[in-house]
Amino acid sequence: MSVSEDVEPVIAARDLTVTFATRAGTLTALEGLDLEVSPGEVVCIVGASGCGKSTFLNVVAGFLAPTHGEVLLTGQSIRGVEPRCGMIFQSYALFPWMTVLDNVAFGPRLKGASRRLRREQARHWIEVVGLDGFEHAYPGELSGGMQQRVALSRALANDPEVLLCDEPFAALDAMTRQVLQQELLRVVADTGKTVLFITHAIDEALILSDRLVVMSARPGRVKTIYANDLPRPRGMDVQLTDRFLELKRGIWDLVQEEVVGSMTALQRR
Repeated sequence: MSVSEDVEPVIAARDLTVTFATRAGTLTALEGLDLEVSPGEVVCIVGASGCGKSTFLNVVAGFLAPTHGEVLLTGQSIRGVEPRCGMIFQSYALFPWMTVLDNVAFGPRLKGASRRLRREQARHWIEVVGLDGFEHAYPGELSGGMQQRVALSRALANDPEVLLCDEPFAALDAMTRQVLQQELLRVVADTGKTVLFITHAIDEALILSDRLVVMSARPGRVKTIYANDLPRPRGMDVQLTDRFLELKRGIWDLVQEEVVGSMTALQRR
C-alpha cells in the first residue's frame, strides 16, 4: 500500500528531532525525520543498531517528547502517553500474577468497562490469537510464543488505532517467529489496524510490510522507502522468489552502507 494524497495519514512525523543529554554531551538520536503512515498500512522500519528506530516508536507512543518537530496522530499532535496506540514489546511485559484472561482484560478494566464486558472482550481476542483454552493459565506456564500471543491480544483488546511493535518476535525461535508473523498478518487483515513495526530482520520486514523504511545511522533519518510489491498472501515460499532476493539484497546493501559509514566516522574521531 502506498500513501495517498487524498487520505490523511494516521501517523505523520514532521522534521522530528530527538536529543538526549549524556555525560559525554548531547546525543542526537533522530534528526529531521519525516515519515507518513496511511490507515491500514503495515510499515516496517529497519536500520543499524542505534539509528533511532525504537526512539521513534517511543515518540509515537507518547513515552518520549520531541526536542524539535512533532508527530501527529490522525492530525493531532501527540502530547503524552497515547491511548490510541497499542505497544507490543520484545519482552512480553505481562503481569505474572495475572491469568491470561486478566492480562488481556486489563486495558478495558482501566477504561472502566464492566467485569462482564471486559471478560467478553478478552475472551474474543484470546480466541482470535488461538489461545482459547488457556484463559486461566499464568504467563509462567506458557511458552514464549504463547506469551507473545497474549501480549498481542492484550494490545488488541484496547482497540487501538495503531499497533506499535518493537521487535516483538526477536527472542523467539525461527519456527515460532514465522507462525506469529502469519498470525499478525491475519489479524491485521481482519481488523484493518495500522501497524508500525521495528525489526532488524530484513526477511521479516519483507514478509510483513506494505512499505519498508530504511533509516540512516545515528542521527536517524529516513534514508530510503521501498514500496513492497511482493504479492499477498505471503507464505514462506515468497522468500524463494527472485523479487524477494532482489529486494533483500538492495536493502541489505543500504543498511551495510550506513553501518560501514558509521564505523568509519567513529574511527576518525
